[in-house]
Amino acid sequence: MNKIRCAVVGLGRIGSLLEQDTLREKPATHAGVIAQNPNCTLVGGCDIDIERQKLFSSTWNCKNVYSDVVTMIGETKPDILHIATPEQTHLDIVKKAVASGMKVIICEKPLAENKQDASAIADFHSSGQTTIVVNHERRYSQDYRMVKDHITKKDFGNLLSLTAKLYMGKNRRVNDILLDDGTHLIDIIHFLIDTELKKSNVEKYSNKNQQSLYIVANTGEIPVVIEVASGRDHVVFELDLSFSEGRIRVGNGIYEEYESGPSPFYEGMRSLLKNDVPRPFPTGYFSNMMADTVECVGDKSREPVSSAIDGYKAIAFIDSVKDEFYRV
Repeated sequence: MNKIRCAVVGLGRIGSLLEQDTLREKPATHAGVIAQNPNCTLVGGCDIDIERQKLFSSTWNCKNVYSDVVTMIGETKPDILHIATPEQTHLDIVKKAVASGMKVIICEKPLAENKQDASAIADFHSSGQTTIVVNHERRYSQDYRMVKDHITKKDFGNLLSLTAKLYMGKNRRVNDILLDDGTHLIDIIHFLIDTELKKSNVEKYSNKNQQSLYIVANTGEIPVVIEVASGRDHVVFELDLSFSEGRIRVGNGIYEEYESGPSPFYEGMRSLLKNDVPRPFPTGYFSNMMADTVECVGDKSREPVSSAIDGYKAIAFIDSVKDEFYRV
């Protein structure tokens, strides 16, 4: 069997460089996941930065490096194009890739910088011209998939509410946080509750120490409350799911389950007691995404776990609140 040919455009952090982060679960980049997958081979890399080209070439033993994506596609003939460039470039690259005959594309999140561009990219996927997988990696991560399984099976009863917190840097503006890391947050909520969020109410708070945005979303079933804020010198990406008979906390480095039981604190009452359940590791967040995409190469009718349509829905929700966070 011939190996699936893969090429990467955008040789920065998520394209290649984060593989050097000793603390991250591996693979952690597009180049890394191609090298790890036994069915794939890396045939080219593209970036306008010549120094990144050189580093990519030496790191991955890939002699084919380019400054132009169309030239790379034409000369290396990849089966999968990995787009790991800034979001404002995604639509242009997708257009060029489709015109060059690419049938399978992996696009980094956020899918685009606005709803209009995201819709145009999603249209390419919906039309069947190409399959576009969006790297909303938490859909592929074993910890979040465990949560979805608990929700489906009602292991802790009915899901009654969901709250989320997103802190991604002390001095970052909340609009930047919501567009970048917030696409992960919105998308994984969509995945877990299988319902598209609709804006209900947005409140903002700002002083010399922080900017905060509080979003109440309407799902028609359960309330969802999201806090996005600056001012913290640490990273928090966390979901707290409240069930009729339990609770789950899941996020970056967090997986906790609590089950209702006779209270050790109050007679005749019940309390939440923590289960002895370890966080799944490795989660397979990147390798499972790649395996899904490889299946799409062999099956043109396959709908990926995370498609451009899902990417569009996350951007559409963010656009629905942008008037509020642009004023913060």
